[in-house]
Amino acid sequence: MDTLITRILQGLVILVMPVLLVMTVSHLLINVWYLNYEYGKSDFPPDTYGFTQQQRLDLATVSIRFLKRRESPEVAIGLLEAQRLPGTDEPLFDQSEISHMLDVKRFTDALWRVQYVAGLILIGALLLLLARKGTRLDGYRALFLGGAWTVGLLAFLVILVLLSWRIFFVTFHELFFPPGTWTFDWNSSLIRLYPDRLWFDGGTIITVGTLLAGAVVATVGYRLGRAGSKAGN
Repeated sequence: MDTLITRILQGLVILVMPVLLVMTVSHLLINVWYLNYEYGKSDFPPDTYGFTQQQRLDLATVSIRFLKRRESPEVAIGLLEAQRLPGTDEPLFDQSEISHMLDVKRFTDALWRVQYVAGLILIGALLLLLARKGTRLDGYRALFLGGAWTVGLLAFLVILVLLSWRIFFVTFHELFFPPGTWTFDWNSSLIRLYPDRLWFDGGTIITVGTLLAGAVVATVGYRLGRAGSKAGN
C-alpha cells in the first residue's frame, strides 16, 4: 500500500477515535438507567416545588423515550406535548420548553449520525490497514495513537468539567443552541426534572468514561504493536 495512503488511513483513525468514543459513551448515557442511578442517590437534590423523586423519574423517562424515537422531532414531540403536571390537566412543558426539546432532539439525532459515520470511517480505515501484513503494524500504531489522543483530549475536559463546570456548561449550550432558547426559570419543569447536579454528573461520566475507553484502546494498540514487532509482522 502506498505510504501516503497508509498515513491518511492512520490519520483518520487517530482523528476519528475521540469522536466515536465520546459519541458512544454519550449514547449509552441517554437511557433510563442513568435517571434511575441519579434519582436513586440519597443526596440527589429534591424538587423544592413539589415533584416526588418517583414523579420526576416517571416524567423524565418520557423525555428519554422522546429522544430515542426514530421519528422526526416534529412527530415525536407529541409524547412531550401530551404530558401533564401531576394531578392537573395543565401541560407539563410550556411552549419555550417544547421548542428547546425539539432543538435537543435535532441535536442528538445529528450526533448519532456523526457517530455512525465516524464508526464507518474508523472501522473501514482499520480494516484496510490490518488486512495487509505490510501495514498491520501501522494499524496497531494508529490504534495506540488514537487512544492516546483521546486520553489527552479528555484529560483536559475532565479538568474543565471539575474546575469550571459552569463555563463548560454555558459554552456547550451557546455553541449548539440558539441564544436565549436554553435558559429557564427555576420553577420550570425542565429545570425541576433535570437539575444542574444531573448534568454535572453526566458530564463527568462522559469525560471520565471516554478517557478510560481511550486508555483501553491505547493499551490494546500498544500491546498488539509489540506482539506484532516480536513476531516480525
